Amino acid sequence: MKKLIAFFLLAALPAAASAGYTVVFQPSHQTDTGEDYNEAATCGAIVDYAMARHGDKDDHKVWSYGRKDVHHADQGSNTMLAHTTAIEDGKISGYAWELRESNRLKPEIFIGVHNNGGTNRHAVWGYIHDGDANMERNRRLSNILIEEIARATDLENRGTHLDSSTGRNDYRCAATGRLGFYSIDENVNTAPYRVILEIGDSEKSRALLVSEEGRKAIGEAISRGLSRFIRGLVVERVRGK
Repeated sequence: MKKLIAFFLLAALPAAASAGYTVVFQPSHQTDTGEDYNEAATCGAIVDYAMARHGDKDDHKVWSYGRKDVHHADQGSNTMLAHTTAIEDGKISGYAWELRESNRLKPEIFIGVHNNGGTNRHAVWGYIHDGDANMERNRRLSNILIEEIARATDLENRGTHLDSSTGRNDYRCAATGRLGFYSIDENVNTAPYRVILEIGDSEKSRALLVSEEGRKAIGEAISRGLSRFIRGLVVERVRGK
């Protein structure tokens, strides 16, 4: 009977619906990651296309880009204490502001959208936080999203990786002591399902990333992947998992 109920629920669930799940998108706010390149503009546009296709009132964008009441609003690294947890002149960082806003919305799903650099690869990567309780579901979310992006573009699928594997800078998870990405640390971000996408390389993939066609294709691919993941959550919920 539960399988039959799940079938009818899935049949009734539109491709764009969030099925009661709140989703937060966090586009990169960085403008300093490539010569004559604005990562924030690219990632902001990708997220806008994803939200337009997904089309749900429970979708939100948290973005410090252009704000004057935070430090490192338009730049900074997600893996540096100075750019995330530090206070400067009484101001929190752009990343901290974004996470505060995200937590206020109480999302189930959090998707960070960034571009890579210096890889010499025309590819897409997913990152999940090392060691938290939802690591395997987060891996599934990441795998689905990067699969859809690679299918919609000519980007190579480079798979899902733990945030500790990058060895970047000095931000560490309070629970594990391992290097990590601030935005998807379960000690900072209360969303149960969290992933950061590194989409393309700011040099190798620039033609794709700066084109509206490329941004639209990527954004709509993210939306399709998100719907796939949510459908899986609906089935698990019906089956009582």
